[in-house]
Amino acid sequence: MKYVNFRGVDNLVAAEVLTDDNEASGGYAVGDVFPIAGAGEISKTTESSSATTYYDNIPAIVANSEGADEITITCSIPDLATYAKLTGKSIDEATGALLDGERTPTYFALGYRFRFTDGVYRYVWRLKGRFGIPDETSATEDDGTESNGMELVYTGISTTHKFTKNGKTAKAVVIDDTADSKADISAFFDAVVTPDTLQAKSE
Repeated sequence: MKYVNFRGVDNLVAAEVLTDDNEASGGYAVGDVFPIAGAGEISKTTESSSATTYYDNIPAIVANSEGADEITITCSIPDLATYAKLTGKSIDEATGALLDGERTPTYFALGYRFRFTDGVYRYVWRLKGRFGIPDETSATEDDGTESNGMELVYTGISTTHKFTKNGKTAKAVVIDDTADSKADISAFFDAVVTPDTLQAKSE
């Protein structure tokens, strides 16, 4: 058994989900990958529940369910255009100003990388989710060094599209870059990696 902890996170990127259906003409398609901001911390929680059914006076069946993932991201402040894109707001082309009115929520794929204490990385693409509107805090400048970043919350759900590789919907593709990993991660953040586009290393 090897003991490791998480120690590091980087490559915080996203891509807009353009289509997500099971029609032959649609399927799952995304736009170009773009950087969000510098990653400070990323945490994930998953909605889950279980219920036990008793028969003949003993617990005989446990039914489990898994819901959405909530990804909480602490990061540096994204530029205004990126912030507007993630939150479904508009940018005025003439002035570059954020028009903080009604939002047009959009689904995004979310990518990032964790580093372990032994130097191994975990690569992640979450395939579909939406960003909430983040809270913003800034305090007066004093003689200290404190500053405020931003906290983004991304709610990840399963795709509608069923991927051909396993015939199922998916929430994420997760790979540990270990010596015995068979996955090709050489261009992992150049485009969104799905169960269908994930390739094995060439021999």
